[in-house]
Amino acid sequence: MKAGTRNVVRGTHVRPAAAGDLVAGLRVLRSAGVIGGTRPDRLLRSLGRIRRYGFSAGGALASAAVKTPDRIAVVDDEGSFTYRRLDEDAAALAAYLWNTGSREGTRIGVLMRNHRGYHLVSGAVARIGADLVLLNTEASAHQLADVVAEQGLTLLIADGEFLERLGEIKDAPPVLQAWTTPDHRPQGLARTGGSGGDGDSPGPTGLAKAIELGCTGAPLPGRPRRGRLIFLTSGTTGTPKGAQRPEPKNWMPIAALLSRIPFREGERILVAAPLFHGWGWANYQIGLSLGSTLVLQRRFRAENSLEAARENQAGAMVVVPTMLARMVALPDTDRPDLPALRILASSGSALTTSLVRETRRRFGDVLHNFYGATEVAWATIAQPHEMAAHPATAGRPPLGTTLLLLDEAGHRVPDGEVGRVFVGNSMVFEGYTRPGADKERHGDLVCTGDLGHIGPEGLLFIDGRTDDMIVSGGENVYPREVEDLLAGEDGVAEVAVVGADDPEFRKRLVAYIVRTDDGAGAALTQESVQSLVRSHLACFCVPRDVVFLPCLPRNAMGKVVPRLLPPPQPQEAVPPVDAGAPADESR
Repeated sequence: MKAGTRNVVRGTHVRPAAAGDLVAGLRVLRSAGVIGGTRPDRLLRSLGRIRRYGFSAGGALASAAVKTPDRIAVVDDEGSFTYRRLDEDAAALAAYLWNTGSREGTRIGVLMRNHRGYHLVSGAVARIGADLVLLNTEASAHQLADVVAEQGLTLLIADGEFLERLGEIKDAPPVLQAWTTPDHRPQGLARTGGSGGDGDSPGPTGLAKAIELGCTGAPLPGRPRRGRLIFLTSGTTGTPKGAQRPEPKNWMPIAALLSRIPFREGERILVAAPLFHGWGWANYQIGLSLGSTLVLQRRFRAENSLEAARENQAGAMVVVPTMLARMVALPDTDRPDLPALRILASSGSALTTSLVRETRRRFGDVLHNFYGATEVAWATIAQPHEMAAHPATAGRPPLGTTLLLLDEAGHRVPDGEVGRVFVGNSMVFEGYTRPGADKERHGDLVCTGDLGHIGPEGLLFIDGRTDDMIVSGGENVYPREVEDLLAGEDGVAEVAVVGADDPEFRKRLVAYIVRTDDGAGAALTQESVQSLVRSHLACFCVPRDVVFLPCLPRNAMGKVVPRLLPPPQPQEAVPPVDAGAPADESR
């Protein structure tokens, strides 16, 4: 494949992208309402702002403030705010940042939960040409210290609840406080109210005070440098790495996602997924580009999010699988009707087939499964009709996306066979910010680190991580299929299956299970779990150990953190079912 080409893959058969991809993208944008429906004078002014600030989130905010100034941009825990108001405040914050030394090329870290602070910060950063580093709210003080040093942050903008954690960092940069609760002063985002740090008591300056001070203006760049957006990898194996993402050069990245997830202009979108993660951020930026009203909550609770979706007549909800599972698990009496809901989009970790089926039963055919990675942005998206027929699928590549499945030698694997997933699109990351770190590449394509195969109708199915697959007694074993089987069993609330060292077979499977609080959960034993797997899968898929836990250790995106799972206790090998059974059947 020549560098710079863009293809769409059906299985292992690559067809060249149509010469009309740009035209197709414009049609998608028109259908969603991004193009058209705006007064000519406002359209010209909004395009001028995009030209000035780029296709970043900040540029989208500035553009929407011209097209639909009086539309509600965000509803969060403190109220609702228009695009005009947030754009004005973002301009004032930019002036304050510029006056206090944040200039083009400096790096600003953000440690915030979901609220309108993201609108203010992204709008301000776009105006001064700084880089934005999104920090994980679940990161430890040690991890934050490493990231602050590695990224060379010159300023931190953080919610009050994180100040104590940041206080443990030696030589930490200055801090602006973004959000305040009664236990965390100074004031947060409101123009009035609150105290401390803004003159009443020692502490970091609040954003409200910064906005007030910034209203005096500053000589901001007429056309600022295009800042970089830096995401942190999930960090399930240690200190997360920074992945530098290019700014979109046009509307096509948004058209790609809209080609598979049909958001509409002005629609209310509840984004429960963390905005510091690529999945939450992607939907945040799409919402700004569509002039949508984003419904944000600082903390997720299933019943609260569903009630907020009902109250705001949300047409779409954006979640991670653990959030979706909690919504589905609510009793019918606690789950409000959502007549406006058209889209329930999930990403961040794998969906089990049982969760897909239960979501369809509870919410209807609205579920979209987004498969991607920090390094590649998006790879494939499964639409509701595809998930109805094939609940385990990750879907198809959206517009302008390349997908290849390759073996260890870099050759394409036949349909149905497992290969390493490589992806190319216009938003593939530019590389890690940590020296010496990189992802494996194949020309313009980047390896996601996953294994997958092309199944029925040319759909992609993920079999697990490349480092999850184990070789046990000479057999390739994929924990994902064991997890999927156990997740659908009565009595299993959560499950994770991982590989562990084994002196006889090199590796063996270990199943970690959280039981439900009922008779089915109480009845689960190691023997019953092994018997279930043995009756449905090959003998080498049977976990040697089954560990019951009160909960699974997960990160903010709902991914299980393997390094935090306790090691299984030594025990005698499970005897074979009969004298003729293979000796390794209980691996």
